[in-house]
Amino acid sequence: MTSESFAHLTLAFGLLGNVVSFMVFLSPLPTFYKVYKKKSTEGFQSVPYVVGLFSAMLWIYYALLKTGAMLLITINSVGCFIQTFYIIFFLIYAPKKARIESLKLIMLMIVVGFGLIVGLTQFFAHGASRVAIVGWICLIFALCVFVAPLGVVRQVIKTKSVEYMPILLSAALTLNAVTWFFYGLLLHDFNIAIPNVLGFTFGVLQMILYFVYKNKKPVSDEKKVSELEAKKVETEEQKISEKRDQEIIDVVKLSALMCSIPAVTRVNENTNDNIGHNHLVVEPPRVPLAHTIEVAA
Repeated sequence: MTSESFAHLTLAFGLLGNVVSFMVFLSPLPTFYKVYKKKSTEGFQSVPYVVGLFSAMLWIYYALLKTGAMLLITINSVGCFIQTFYIIFFLIYAPKKARIESLKLIMLMIVVGFGLIVGLTQFFAHGASRVAIVGWICLIFALCVFVAPLGVVRQVIKTKSVEYMPILLSAALTLNAVTWFFYGLLLHDFNIAIPNVLGFTFGVLQMILYFVYKNKKPVSDEKKVSELEAKKVETEEQKISEKRDQEIIDVVKLSALMCSIPAVTRVNENTNDNIGHNHLVVEPPRVPLAHTIEVAA
C-alpha cells in the first residue's frame, strides 16, 4: 500500500468516526425533549454530560499537542459545544439540589481537574514526554468511560429487560469504536486504538444481550403477574368465607323465625261440650328462659 493510499484510508476512517460520533453526541436529544415538555429533569443526572465534556476537552488538548490529528479536534470541538448545551439545559430545569450537585461536579472535573492537567503538563513536562503523559491520561480515562456500560449489562441480566439498552445506540457505539480503533491503528497511536478495543468488546456484548433478552418477559412483570394472581386467590377465598358466614347467619335467622311462629293445635271434640263443635285453640309460643345464638365468624 502506497503512502498516499494509506493517508486516504486514514482520512476515510477519521471522517467516518466524525460522522458516527456526531450521531452518538445527538443521542440524548429525546431525553432533553422530555425534560423540556415536563419542565423538569426528574430522575435524570448531569454526570454523563459533564464526563462527556471533560473527555472531549482532554482529547482536544491531546490532539493539539500531537501533530496530524486534526479530525480529533473537529469532532471533539463539536462534542464540547453539544455537551455544554446539554449541561446548560439541565441546569435550567433541574431542581435546586441537583443544580448545586451539578455545579460542584463541573467545578471538580472541568475547572480543577482539567485545569490541573493542563497546568502541570505545561510547567513540568516538555516535548514528547508531555504528549505521552496527556496520551496516557486520555487512555486511562477512556478505559474508565468504556467500562461504565457494565452497570447497564448487569441490570439487563438481572431484570431480563433491554428497556435501558437501546439497540441502535449500542450499534452506534460499536461502530464508533471500530472506526476510531482503525484510525488510531493507522496513525500508530495506541492511545486512541487501545480504549476502542474495549469499547468494541462491550458494544458487541450489549448487542448479544439485546438479542438474548429482547423477547423475554422482564422479572418485574413476572412479579406483578404473580402478585395479581395471589391477590385474586385471596379475594376469592375472602368471598367464599363471607358466603359461608352469610349462610350460617341465614340458618340462625331461620331457626329464630321458626321459634317465633305460634303453635296451632286441633282440640278433639269435648264430650262434656254440649255444642258438639270442634275448636281451634291457638297456643302462644313457648319462650325459653334464654336464647344463645352462636354465629361462626
